[in-house]
Amino acid sequence: MKSRLAPGIRLITSFSRDTWYRYFILFLTFLFYTAYHLSRKPISIVKSQLHRNCSAVIRPADLNITDNVTWCDWAPFDQDNYQTLFGVLDNSFLVAYAIGMFFSGIFGERLPLRYYLSVGMLMSGLFTALFGLGFYWNIHSLGYYAFIQVMNGLMQTTGWPAVVACVGNWFGKGKRGFIMGIWNSHTSVGNILGSLIAGVFVSSAWGMSFIVPGIIIASTGILCFFFLVEKPEDVNCSPPQHHSDEESGETEPLLHNTPHDDLAINGAITTVPLEGVEEHTEAISFCGALRIPGVVEFSLCLLFAKLVSYTFLYWLPLYISNVAHFEAKEAGDMSTLFDAGGIVGGIMAGLVSDYTGGRATTCFIMLVAAAPMLFVYNAVGQRSFSTTVGMLLLCGGLVNGPYALITTAVSADLGTHESLRGNSRALSTVTAIIDGTGSVGAALGPLLAGVISPTGWNNVFYMLISADVLACLFLFRLVYKEVQGWCGRVRE
Repeated sequence: MKSRLAPGIRLITSFSRDTWYRYFILFLTFLFYTAYHLSRKPISIVKSQLHRNCSAVIRPADLNITDNVTWCDWAPFDQDNYQTLFGVLDNSFLVAYAIGMFFSGIFGERLPLRYYLSVGMLMSGLFTALFGLGFYWNIHSLGYYAFIQVMNGLMQTTGWPAVVACVGNWFGKGKRGFIMGIWNSHTSVGNILGSLIAGVFVSSAWGMSFIVPGIIIASTGILCFFFLVEKPEDVNCSPPQHHSDEESGETEPLLHNTPHDDLAINGAITTVPLEGVEEHTEAISFCGALRIPGVVEFSLCLLFAKLVSYTFLYWLPLYISNVAHFEAKEAGDMSTLFDAGGIVGGIMAGLVSDYTGGRATTCFIMLVAAAPMLFVYNAVGQRSFSTTVGMLLLCGGLVNGPYALITTAVSADLGTHESLRGNSRALSTVTAIIDGTGSVGAALGPLLAGVISPTGWNNVFYMLISADVLACLFLFRLVYKEVQGWCGRVRE
């Protein structure tokens, strides 16, 4: 009877109901966070349009102006300190995002994720569109744009803890690094789509570079309200296994587990069988989350890794435009190669860390390799088109690989760590702490780039290389423990 079915139907029925739901949620959350990043990207593309080299721009015949240097710029960014003003816009968003992220996880654990995400995306869409409407309303106030950036930064904090918590609810540890490596490509896909959409309108009407992404993220908020399922139990699906890795034959991703949970109580280790651990429904405290082994180290590492990644996110198009003398749209399109490399880097980092069981070591090696590659890119990266393409892809993979791994698989591993005794509601807080600390670096990077870039782009790259080295140092203890574990297993 089954042989009479069409091949497509046989393929559909070969997967269980649980599997279909699981990958449907993976696709939905991928779509949601793609929209979040898509709406963040336009500001980096529009910068080179707000302040241009007006002497190279053809002036309309009917335009009567006296200043040939700044006639085509958008006030207040027509001043000599325009880079500082761009830094104000970047940091209005990023500081608000960093501060809000520490509270977002707390709210995310106490509110329904479906409502939380839906409202967050709708409000983020509103403020993204309001930035673009400043073009049509002829607004030239720095305060207006800075306020919009602050509000948008706060609204954007609803996204990351909620989507990671949702995916963590549906997927166990075994192949989490690989699955989340693919899933985390939403960051780069969103950046690429945001660049391309903004690039379509940037030269003619830059306001639409914000309005269209605003409409897109608001639309995904409506989609979230109608279709998101927070937990497998809500639709009678079986929950994933988070800890009994040896029984299921899954690879241990981060911390060495035993068939029992070793719980630290007042400094003593108490062994409790897994089946005797009850599900805890109370939300974890902020300090309790910090006591989970590895949270502090990975948080501090992400601070510097995200500093590098977000400096590229906000300043790479302007760097390409200034150094390689590309037009705004061409520079934006070229910058997408960095994000394309980030997709491959994130997937490879997840795959390697799943196979080796060494999350920290994988991040460490990629960060060590990234530092010299950044130096080489600044030195020779603009000499030819092929060199630029190759270096952007390579640097994107090495810079965004560790960032992607820490914010996804590592956060999910730590948020479902065995010391939590089955408390599944800790995931959102742990994710918020790690990404919130990283967001401090995300705010510092563009700010430092705005301050340092007038002294020369070489100094900006020296700053990025230094941040990479510091990120490596914070992982050293965890790398040492992972290597010790491997050596112990080899001796056995």
